[in-house]
Amino acid sequence: MNLNQQFNQIRQSSTVALADRILKIKASGRRIIPLHVGDPDFATPSTVVDAAFQALKDGQTHYGPSRGFFDLRSAIVSKLARDTGDTASGKIAYDPESEVLVTHGGVHAYYLAIQAILNPGDEVLISDPSWATHTNMVRQFCGSVVHVTASAENGFLPPIEAWKNALTPKTTAIVINFPANPTGVYPSRSYLQQLQSFAGEHDLWVISDEVYENLYFGEKPVSAAAFPDAKERTILVNSLSKTYAMTGWRVGYLAAPQKVIENALKAAQNSITCVAPFIQKAAVFALCDSGVQKEAAAMRSTYARRREKVLQIYHDYGETPIHITPPLGAFYFFVDFRNLKLSSQEICDRILDEAGVALTPGSAFGKQGEGFARMTIAASDADVEAGFKAILDWAGRK
Repeated sequence: MNLNQQFNQIRQSSTVALADRILKIKASGRRIIPLHVGDPDFATPSTVVDAAFQALKDGQTHYGPSRGFFDLRSAIVSKLARDTGDTASGKIAYDPESEVLVTHGGVHAYYLAIQAILNPGDEVLISDPSWATHTNMVRQFCGSVVHVTASAENGFLPPIEAWKNALTPKTTAIVINFPANPTGVYPSRSYLQQLQSFAGEHDLWVISDEVYENLYFGEKPVSAAAFPDAKERTILVNSLSKTYAMTGWRVGYLAAPQKVIENALKAAQNSITCVAPFIQKAAVFALCDSGVQKEAAAMRSTYARRREKVLQIYHDYGETPIHITPPLGAFYFFVDFRNLKLSSQEICDRILDEAGVALTPGSAFGKQGEGFARMTIAASDADVEAGFKAILDWAGRK
């Protein structure tokens, strides 16, 4: 009775495993300040919920089209034209019939993207640190990951030369995620243009995970597809989870060249069949309603305020062995504990046990994350403030 040996190469999701552990601790009655999970503390906008209820009442409870309803794909196309920015040839135009696929969340979109393009033994370039699922999914489909160092000293962005130096004849794709989980960084337009030029010169796919695209604190990030000729080699992964506080709804999408979508469609049909129709109708409303867009903007403003509060607390605290850098986007601080000379896992275990605050070990995101811990600001104002102060107090006693 054999098992799939490929799974020996794959780690369980550290972030999901930690979230499960914290739930068990909280169920025992212990108070834990949850600064570990990437789940907005906001409720899904009530009008989106109402749209789902109405769809249920209207009988949207059976199979839907495996590509996703056309009105949702059209709404996604309109959203991409609105948000991906200008190129030399104007706005980026996707065909809702052939270049968009509705997926069961952002993870499923990435799963389908990798499955659509990867052959056994192909190499994929992924920065370190990065979200562990980016690496695990490649290995799951018998690909090989080449990690490209994105050190703290370089602002957690790999130099363009580092991407080039990692190239081999087996390289098939580059995976990027901006704004990045866990570091909150995103690059300049010039950087992305250079990366796209490199990909074009070597016929590489660029898989761009843009789930955090609307969570930024300065100039709006540029989409990887927002360059002349980039669309033909770029696979956009996105979801409604972070922007609209819809993590539990599990609805996302791929936008990519038709040949990629056709392969991804086959994989989707043979895995989930379709995304629940009433969820799709709620997603259409979320993408198109002006009131929901205002609520999403208000959420981003709240994250910005919490970010400033953390920076203020840090500034006012005085001497401390830890270091923080203001994130440019997403809703995380990647806190630097390296002065304590402890592993990321030991740091997080001790802060959990001794200070009652849950963080995610930086080592869950790669070798360059060792000595760091991810702290979310997607928690209540009170939890963010109390949790960060408890972390500073804990570190001050070391």
